[in-house]
Amino acid sequence: MIKTLKNFIPIANNSPNVFLRTLSKFDILGIFEKDPFGNWLILKRLVVFVAGWPTFWRIAVANKLKVEGTEYLKDLPNTNVFFISNHQTYFADVITFYHIFCSVKWGFGNRLIPVYLFSPRARTFYIAAKETMKSGLIPKIFSLAGAILVERSWRAEGENVKRDVDNSAGINVAKGLKFGWVISFPQGTTSPYAPVRKGTAHIIMANNPIVVPVVINGFRRAFNKTGLSYKKRNTELSVKFKEPIYFRPDQSLEEITEIVKNIIEQNMPERIAEWKSNAPEG
Repeated sequence: MIKTLKNFIPIANNSPNVFLRTLSKFDILGIFEKDPFGNWLILKRLVVFVAGWPTFWRIAVANKLKVEGTEYLKDLPNTNVFFISNHQTYFADVITFYHIFCSVKWGFGNRLIPVYLFSPRARTFYIAAKETMKSGLIPKIFSLAGAILVERSWRAEGENVKRDVDNSAGINVAKGLKFGWVISFPQGTTSPYAPVRKGTAHIIMANNPIVVPVVINGFRRAFNKTGLSYKKRNTELSVKFKEPIYFRPDQSLEEITEIVKNIIEQNMPERIAEWKSNAPEG
């Protein structure tokens, strides 16, 4: 109970304004606080509150969500935690993460009880492709909940491309880690068993975060590619958090990339064969 109550205690900011810094110590709703990208925390909480109700229905009522491993999240620090996961839809995956993090904040663990939407966790960010989040009104609204936008150097509008690496991405992810938790999908695509991009290893080497591996399943069967429309209801969705890991400073870029590929279970030949045999034609 005491641990849960601590989750609601405001984290004082480091504003140079003494008045705002003092207010932040009592600011439960984040009314007077912005994240590192200039977004008010109260606005982020409002977006999560509004979007949380219909999305809760989609993942936990129309479909059946099974969550494992939230015991690994309870004692994590408020900052510098990096979640890495395989990816199956544009939005349903990360929305589910938000629900789970809010549930953990309220002490509900693996169960989703949407009362947590009245005080959701606001210090959460996710890495997303800029072109995806600028593609319509709903993605733009979802961006307000904590998107760290990056311009992919290898893909644009469904086509393979080659362009300069977005150097601002690493800087922005570092800002997010200093302020809270960051969710990343290291493959950078919803295609299964795609190669892990080395940008994830660069982030780990530069920031030395606590890394929490996550493996998800069922989202591709339940939703379309965006995650906003149903394909099949009553599908079991699973989210499994694994024990946090710490990388050594002397580990190489290639070694970290290989480890990431294995811990999110995207380098398993028997699973690749199973997926290909069950994949629809065309």
